[in-house]
Amino acid sequence: MQLWWESLTLVLRILYCIAIPSSLILLLQMILAMIGGGHDAGVEFSDTSGIDDLDLNGDGLPDGMQADFDTTVSDGGNPADFGTLKLLTLQTIVTFFAVFGWVSIICISSGLSNQVGMLIGAIVGWCMMVVVAKIVQAATKLAENGTLNLKNAIGENATVYLPIPPKNEGTGKVTMQLQGRFCELDAINSGEELLPTGAQVLVSDVVGDTLVVEKC
Repeated sequence: MQLWWESLTLVLRILYCIAIPSSLILLLQMILAMIGGGHDAGVEFSDTSGIDDLDLNGDGLPDGMQADFDTTVSDGGNPADFGTLKLLTLQTIVTFFAVFGWVSIICISSGLSNQVGMLIGAIVGWCMMVVVAKIVQAATKLAENGTLNLKNAIGENATVYLPIPPKNEGTGKVTMQLQGRFCELDAINSGEELLPTGAQVLVSDVVGDTLVVEKC
């Protein structure tokens, strides 16, 4: 082993020092993922939060439900982030270094120059980095598909289950089909008249886990 190590050039030694630890970390990530222990840290946003910048009054009702308010709350998330490809995660970085290291070693050991070998390794590593990012993105979307997202209710019709008082006077309940399931949800009224049981309403907004509805 010592003779083999001493026979390597400095570049190959460095590449082995990159490839072997990266491969071990990548293997550990795969094992953790299979047993359910792996989780990629990232910025998350609430599925049931209101719009990104929502003016709230003292009782937690949306802007326009009461004349005086002085608090602005941001939920810190943007639904458009669902479609973004996150290249710089732990999985993708480790994948890049592992692939870069081994491909560079193979190329240089095959007789290519150090520069060409590492260039090929970097290109292949970058491609694998993008592939892994795409896989993580697809897996995240599949996981989110099973989570009830109240924002999907905006623009949909619902039926009043428990009467909903006029705005600023309390909450009621509505029933509706959301993401293929029958749901009973809290709702507040954006109008001035009581919404009785059985009334058809339109969901216009979401505040926390409460729907904002108006008469159809």
